[in-house]
Parts: sequence; structure tokens; C-alpha cells
Amino acid sequence: MGGGIAAYKACEVLRGLTETGHDVRVVPTEAALNFVGAATFEALSGHPVHTGVFTEVPEVQHVRIGKEADLVLVVPATANLLAKAAHGLADDLLTNTLLTARCPIAFFPAMHTEMWEHPATRDNVALLRSRGLVVTEPAAGRLTGKDTGKGRLADPADIVDLARLLLAQPDALRRDLEGVRIVVSAGGTREPLDPVRYLGNRSSGKQGYALARVAAQRGAEVTLVAGHTVTLPDPAGVVVQHISTAEELRQAMHMAAKTADVVVMAAAVADFRPAEFAASKIKKSDDHPDPTITLERNADILVELVSNRTPGQVIVGFAAETGDAQGSVLDHGRAKLKRKSSDLLVVNAVGDGKAFGMEDNGGWLLAADGTERSIPFGAKAQLAASVWDAVVGFLKDRASLDRGK
Repeated sequence: MGGGIAAYKACEVLRGLTETGHDVRVVPTEAALNFVGAATFEALSGHPVHTGVFTEVPEVQHVRIGKEADLVLVVPATANLLAKAAHGLADDLLTNTLLTARCPIAFFPAMHTEMWEHPATRDNVALLRSRGLVVTEPAAGRLTGKDTGKGRLADPADIVDLARLLLAQPDALRRDLEGVRIVVSAGGTREPLDPVRYLGNRSSGKQGYALARVAAQRGAEVTLVAGHTVTLPDPAGVVVQHISTAEELRQAMHMAAKTADVVVMAAAVADFRPAEFAASKIKKSDDHPDPTITLERNADILVELVSNRTPGQVIVGFAAETGDAQGSVLDHGRAKLKRKSSDLLVVNAVGDGKAFGMEDNGGWLLAADGTERSIPFGAKAQLAASVWDAVVGFLKDRASLDRGK
């Protein structure tokens, strides 16, 4: 943990990891303890906290901690720490640990915009990434004092989410989407009935946000078109456009798709909307019959995007399904892929505590060439990584075809 004002957020990361069953050792710099005291980290982690190599010398901490770790997170990673790590300096327990660790190491930067954009920092980030270390993109927002800009520490919940992903799949944040332009939709739409009521659904937006978050950390230029969600922070490194209705989503997706290499429709779009909007609240009345609400169909945005796709564009759809007398979840997913004609379709079973609003997800990944594979139940970031793995395969295949022409 580096010595920046964002050090206080490391407490939330620590709690999030310990509450999910992980054993966490905190190794701060001396500067970090100016922001958060050692007692706080000891209470939250259940382990003693040291900064130097001359404590508990018989335990050889400066070697043992790194060698025993399954994952090292540097939260926050200051410009100073990135520089030390890039050039192999080891003048305290943390930097020694970085040299001895043989597990994945992930840096979560936090600094002023000018420091993040400085050529020295950019060179250090590039050097660390070239060695296979993960240096995530910081968020944009309020910094120290009145300043705002890129350099804000990613949201603690997002850091915990990415940590779980790296523990499950150490190479999940490799930079294989560098320069790829991606648009992702997420969340539910709301179709207004009157000034206080609407037709909507139970989508939380968490899966779409996970897709955007992971893609950005794999190097993509990501635009997230977000409908209504549970309270979710904007993912670090992602441009977010908020919408409300299905028609607003339709317009935003068509506009963003014009320049996108990959389009992902993860939003839960309302199939129908009220045919008429009541200008004033619809009242209950014992003197009049209950109102009849006439519905009209919303456009199928995924089908439109497929019809209007640009050459080489990869399109991914999502299908939230339940089994019924006509077929299983997978049967309905296969039929939907045929109707929609997307390159990939992610099929989720929903209902009874599945998918909507949950932290974990699973399902099947169906491809237009007929291949199918199951996605094991796990964190939504893991499902996102599986989707991007498949997308990278499509992009490589299409690049090979273009070179062969």
C-alpha cells in the first residue's frame, strides 16, 4: 500500500477480501501509515503490520511474504511506487515483496492527472506491463482538493472484483484488447406510464458493468451505455452514457456502434412500452372501472445492430431465459441465436436467485458457427473474461481473413 490520500480506501478493499474468505497481509510503506494507522490494518486483517525489513528478521519476511502469496495487490499505487517497481528498487518491506513474489501482481494507481500522464509514469507503466504485471487504468473523478481528472483510485468493490478474477484466472487482465473500440450496454430500461410509474425489470446492470470493467483493463477503448441499475460506480477507464428508455438505448447504441469494433448487448431491454403516456398520475377511483393499459412493441435493438453492422464488427448478445414446456433454457438460447444472428450469444438461466442482482453468474456461450461451451458459475467478472476470450478469437480470425485477401 502506497502513501497517497486514497490509502483509506484500502480498508474497504481489505474488508471486502477478508469477508469473502481470503487471508490478507497488509504491507504498507511508511508514508501510507501517515494516512491510515497500522492498528486499523491489523484489526481488519488479523495480522501484524510492518514496513521495514528489520522486523521479525528470523522469519525473513522480505522474502517469505512474497513467496507465499497467491496474489499481490498494490492499493493505492502511487507514482513513486510504480517507479520503484519498474526499476527494481527495494528499500522497504513492500518493494522487497514485489521483487520476491512469483504470483500475479496488480497495481491500482492513484495520483493527480498530471502525474499519471507524465512521460516518466507512462514509461514505467509500459515497462511493468511488458513484464506481465497488471497495471490497471485509474478512474476519473474528484482528486485531492478541488482537482478532478483521471487518476482517481478505482472503486474498492471493483478492486475486490478484479482480485477475485485474478485469483481464479491469473492471465485474465492481459492487454489483448489494446486499441479495440467496444460499446457495451447494461442495466434495465424503464418505460414511463405516468409521471410516477413505469414498466421495468429486475436487471441490476452488474454483468454489463463487469464486461466494461474487464475490457477496459485489457486495454480496450470502452463506451458503456447504462440504463437503470443498482447503485454502481462508473468503471475505471470507461466512458459512460446514461439512458432511461428502450428508445434512448436504441439511439445511443446505433450511434456508438458506428465506430465500434465490438458491440455487446447486455442490457435488459423492455420488450413493450405503454402506447400512451398519461400526463398526470393515474388515480384509483371507486366510481370508474380500472384503467386498461395498451402496450406496443419496442424495437429489437440487437437485430437492428446485426443488420447495420460495419465490416468485421463482432456482435455479442445476451439471453436471459427460463425453461418451460416448449424447451429448456439452452433450447431457447439456441433458437434466439438463430433469430438474432449475432456472432456470440451468452445464455443465462434467470429466476429463483439466479443472474439478476446476484454477484455471481454462469451459463453457456453459443457461437454462430455452432460451437457451444458452458461458463462455470462464478463471479460476473469471470464470465466477462470468458466472453472477451471468445471475442479476441473472433477478432484474430477476422484479421487473418483480411490479411489473406
